[in-house]
Amino acid sequence: MRVTITARHCEISEELRARARVLLERLGKVAGRPHDGSVTFEEDHGAASAELRLHTARGVVHVASAVGTDHRSALDRAMARLRRQLDKKPAPARRRSVQREPR
Repeated sequence: MRVTITARHCEISEELRARARVLLERLGKVAGRPHDGSVTFEEDHGAASAELRLHTARGVVHVASAVGTDHRSALDRAMARLRRQLDKKPAPARRRSVQREPR
């Protein structure tokens, strides 16, 4: 899975980048066939925020964002929200074979 980490109007430590990558890859194992994910850190008027996007099979995109006092707490809150989305996801429908009458 390809993971992209972006920082807007702020500086992010390598430790936080590594943590974001590990957590997103861990969520990718829960999701069905993840293609790529992105983490965007932003700081606006002193409020730190994090947004997560996880692209999975069949074009489904899971998005979660959160605001916190620092980027690590915002990342943890956003991860929890994304995890809840993945837990609510219904199981894939099973295909039923249609039996036809012989001619």
